[in-house]
Amino acid sequence: MNPSASGWIKKLLKEVSVDETFFNKPIETFYQDLKHCGFIYGSNVGIVSNALPKNDLTDEELCKANLILTFYYFYKNNPSEEKFIDTVISFYSAITVSKASIFDAILGKKKSAALLEDLIEKRIHIDDNIFTKNFNYFITNALLFVDVIAYEKFLKTNSVSDQHLLRFETAIETIVIEVFESKLQKSKYDDSLAKLFKDSRRYHNNEPMDYGDAITALETDLEKQYTIDIASMASWTDSKFDQSENKFLTQFCSHLNVDRTVLTQSISDIDTFYSSNNNRIATLGSKNFVQSFYDNSSKMVITLIRRNSKRLVKELRESKELMVLLTKSTQRELTDQEHKKIQEQLLDIFKSIPSLAIFMLPGGAILLPLFIKFIPKLLPSAFDDNRIDD
Repeated sequence: MNPSASGWIKKLLKEVSVDETFFNKPIETFYQDLKHCGFIYGSNVGIVSNALPKNDLTDEELCKANLILTFYYFYKNNPSEEKFIDTVISFYSAITVSKASIFDAILGKKKSAALLEDLIEKRIHIDDNIFTKNFNYFITNALLFVDVIAYEKFLKTNSVSDQHLLRFETAIETIVIEVFESKLQKSKYDDSLAKLFKDSRRYHNNEPMDYGDAITALETDLEKQYTIDIASMASWTDSKFDQSENKFLTQFCSHLNVDRTVLTQSISDIDTFYSSNNNRIATLGSKNFVQSFYDNSSKMVITLIRRNSKRLVKELRESKELMVLLTKSTQRELTDQEHKKIQEQLLDIFKSIPSLAIFMLPGGAILLPLFIKFIPKLLPSAFDDNRIDD
C-alpha cells in the first residue's frame, strides 16, 4: 500500500477490514493508539493500532493513512446509510469555508476513491514554500483531529458547519496561546512560535476568542481530552514544564471539570512520545527548519531506493559488465575508463527505472523532493503497490 500512488485508499481499506479488533476497541483505547503513533501530535511515526506494518512509508504517507483509518474507525462505530468514501466526501463538501480555499478545484466532482485521495492530498499539502512548510505542515496536521471530531458529529446529525470547526479550532488556539503566555520568562522565540501557530490555522478569525468562551466551546469529553493534549504539547516546546505552565494547565482542567489525572496522563504521554522518538521527529520547538528540510529529503531518497530495490537488483544482474567492474572495485582501484563505464551503465539503469532517472539531472538529489509525489505514477504497473488482487 503506497499512499503516494493512486488506488491507495481502497487498498488500505481492504487490508484493514480483515481485522475486526481494530474497530471493536473502545474510543479511549483507540485515542491512546492515535497518540502512540503520533497522529494527535502531528508527527506520525507509525500506523495507528499497528493495523498495518509501516514499512518504508514517509511521515506524510503515514499521516494520510492514519487520517483515513481514523475516519474509518468512527464510521464503523457510527454506521451511516452512505458508503464510507461517500460520507467523507460529503463531510468535506459540507464545510463551505473549505470550498473557497484548498478544495475549490476538487469538490463538485463525482464521488469516488480517487476524488477522496485528491481531497486528502489537498488537506495535507497546505504550503508550497518548502522552507516554512515543515512548521506549517506540523501544526496543520496536529489539528487534523479537529476534522475527525467534526466528522463524527456529521455522521450522527448528517450536518456540520464551518462555524463549528471555526469555533473549536479557535478555542484550541486560544488555549495554546494562553499556555505560551503563562510562561514566567518568555523569549522572542516564544512570541514568534505563537505567531506561527496562528498563521498555520486553516481559519483566520479577526476577533480572538476569550478564555471563558474557549472553555464553553469545548463540549464533549473527546474535545476536552484532545485540547488538553495539544496544550500539553505546546508546553513541551522547551522539553520541560515550568511551574507557571503546570499551574495554568491544572486550572484549565479544573475549569473543564476534568480530573487532574487526565492532565497527568497527558503530560506523561507527550513526554514518552518525544523521548522515544527524539531522533526521528522534530518537536514543536525545533528552530532549524532548513536542516529539517534536508533531513526529510534524505529520508525520501532512501525510501525511493528501497521501493525500487528489487528492480535495481534485477537490472544489475542483467548488466554483467557492470557487476564485473563492481567486483573489481572491491579488490583494486579502477582506471578512469572503468569508472566512466560504471557511470554510463548506472545511468542506463536509472533510465530503465523512471523514478530514479531524476538523479541524472544536475542537482537531481536536491530536486528530488519536488518531484517525489509524482514518481509513483511513473512506475510501471508491475510495481504498483496499491494493486488489489481479485
